[in-house]
Amino acid sequence: MSKTSWKAGTMLYPLPPVLVSCGTTEKPNVFTVAWTGIINSQPAMTYISVRPSRYSYELIKQSGEFVINLTTAKMLKAVDFCGVKSGKNTDKFALSGLTPATCKKVKAPMVAESPLSLECRVTEIKPLGSHDMFLAEIVAVNVEDEFLTADGQFQLEKSNLIAFCHGAYYVLGGKIGTFGFSVAKKKTRKQRIAAIKQERRALKEQKQKKTASLKQKKTPPAKTKKNLSSAKSKRTAVQKSRKPRKPLNIKKAP
Repeated sequence: MSKTSWKAGTMLYPLPPVLVSCGTTEKPNVFTVAWTGIINSQPAMTYISVRPSRYSYELIKQSGEFVINLTTAKMLKAVDFCGVKSGKNTDKFALSGLTPATCKKVKAPMVAESPLSLECRVTEIKPLGSHDMFLAEIVAVNVEDEFLTADGQFQLEKSNLIAFCHGAYYVLGGKIGTFGFSVAKKKTRKQRIAAIKQERRALKEQKQKKTASLKQKKTPPAKTKKNLSSAKSKRTAVQKSRKPRKPLNIKKAP
């Protein structure tokens, strides 16, 4: 295999196009960020890289708080809108149809429509060049109850998460493996693969049923002979119920 070398650039894809909410619940703001990720486990830490020229930069710098909200296919239009519009003179929550919700640990709001929201407190700001990196500790995690099973398992994969790749948005595909499957025992590996295949089939059937029901709702009922005869009999009944018109008494001119 051969490769072509290019000059240095930001070609690390795909990335999560997250919505970062900041400000307060009384005066909230939200913007889209792709430069984000996890940088530590204990304590749980994350980062976002923001251009100093952006309106949200000063809000986060002053408050020292922000919330990272994961995004789904249903939120795509709002995600794109919040990435191209400034919140300086625009209420992006109102115009995008998003809902600010109160957090547990920080004053910044979370996005109610997001399946998962990370409440963050800034620990350090690192100027890097075009962007400044806000290093932050994750102080609380909020998950959508819709994706919680009866035993408390969080099924984030069912939320239809989206990814950003080289200027375009994509929906994430199905599960193809689990962590550590490559070194599992042969029997265990086969069982895991079988379980994943079964899960993918179930999700596929679920999507097909959903698509079929949507098509059924959009498709008008077919005109059958029974429907036509029923409509004809209704028209006849209406015509019979109408009173006959009296003939006009037109006098002939002398």
